[in-house]
Amino acid sequence: MTLLDAGTAPPDGEGSVQVQLDPRDEIKGAKVFAVYGKGGIGKSTTSSNLSAAFSKLGHRVLQIGCDPKHDSTFTLTKKLMPTVIDVLETVEFHSEELRAEDYMFEGYNGVMCVEAGGPPAGTGCGGYVVGQTVKLLKQHHLLEDTDVVIFDVLGDVVCGGFAAPLQHAERALVVAANDFDSIFAMNRIMAAIGAKSKNYNVRLAGCVANRSAETDEIDRFAEATGLKRLAHFRDVDAIRRSRLKKCTLFEMDDSPEVQQAQDEYLRLAAMLWAGVDPLTASPMKDRDIFDFLGFE
Repeated sequence: MTLLDAGTAPPDGEGSVQVQLDPRDEIKGAKVFAVYGKGGIGKSTTSSNLSAAFSKLGHRVLQIGCDPKHDSTFTLTKKLMPTVIDVLETVEFHSEELRAEDYMFEGYNGVMCVEAGGPPAGTGCGGYVVGQTVKLLKQHHLLEDTDVVIFDVLGDVVCGGFAAPLQHAERALVVAANDFDSIFAMNRIMAAIGAKSKNYNVRLAGCVANRSAETDEIDRFAEATGLKRLAHFRDVDAIRRSRLKKCTLFEMDDSPEVQQAQDEYLRLAAMLWAGVDPLTASPMKDRDIFDFLGFE
């Protein structure tokens, strides 16, 4: 990827300095989704169970974790995998010396798992890490037979670097709870997706309500902005326990609440595979959403 030159496409937002996607690095032939949301809201849980659901529907799935914590895929692999940056360091960043099995691991039901990782704290750019990961996947032909790619992206950081997966994605999903902080973060992420959509194919698919008994605030915000709620996962203890057991919901003991969550993930996967219409949602200004959310 190269810096966007002033004479080419306009930047993805006023005053921005963006990293432009090299056309050779485009992911072709697969449906690509990017999952965003406030830190700690359950993006990795959502991404991993969605990957498992896609695989249950018979699709070849690749999940890419984009967080220095490299904990996106451990419920699929049962272990904390080394990151792409980790393995590149072992060969002094001579990527031609790497093998696919050095950084790609097969997880539950055949889901392919890669942890891109991130630069050391306070240094580097997440966009570089995402770019190097995609280049490696192409170099080793790991994208050629892939049906679905899911990017699980660091917290609510929407800088140019960690917005880089939006340059590859067809649709972006935002995970939020029925609370002030995650909806506030979702509003800003929607703005980032809108900015990227000026130069890339990514469009907003909608939001996933997570860890919430009700969805009244999410739905009220969605109605005001043109957002759409795609799925709802309640605050079910089996989901918390699945993380502690280092497994997906599809490996948990049967119970009505587990079955309900499994069915919702399968429904969401089938919906996304069939295709969801892009949304033209209009995020609010920070002060407006501050006044909008909540009640007296």
